[in-house]
Amino acid sequence: MHITRLDHFVLTVKDVDATCRFYNQVLGMEVVTFGNGRKALRFGEQKINLHQAGHELEPKAHVPTPGSGDMCFITDTPLAEVMQYLQ
Repeated sequence: MHITRLDHFVLTVKDVDATCRFYNQVLGMEVVTFGNGRKALRFGEQKINLHQAGHELEPKAHVPTPGSGDMCFITDTPLAEVMQYLQ
């Protein structure tokens, strides 16, 4: 299996606005609004999507809690091979 890059990371947070302020003011990340008012943090070529705890969007982590995250990797390996490798 060959991972080529990280597509995005999803962070489940207690307070989206407070999270945006911290990552923007302290770490210098750009706050991006997209879709139906969804928020993300951009830095370089990477993006962190923010989900409000209790109001997550699909698809989501199995048991999302504040502070938890899930990642989406991009691979050039066919899906059937990835599934076989991971099993």
